[in-house]
Amino acid sequence: MDNLSEEQILKKEKELLDKLKQLEKQEQLIKEKQKELKEKEKAKKQVLLRLAPNLWEDLAKWAEEDLRSINGQIEYLLREAVNKKYKK
Repeated sequence: MDNLSEEQILKKEKELLDKLKQLEKQEQLIKEKQKELKEKEKAKKQVLLRLAPNLWEDLAKWAEEDLRSINGQIEYLLREAVNKKYKK
């Protein structure tokens, strides 16, 4: 870099600043999408689900192994089944 002229250095600096601005825009878009996802999560529908005690115990054990809540495990399993059905 010692052999670069002042003009070349300024050009490189401008390129880096442009890239930084692009990254900042992308970061802002990511933050907005995260906010939208959080809002959608809050809008989840509630369902009353009755399960046999032994099924509940099996789900609880499985959820613990996967480091999820029981609700999270049920939602995960349902999502997997829907994705499989529609091959997403």
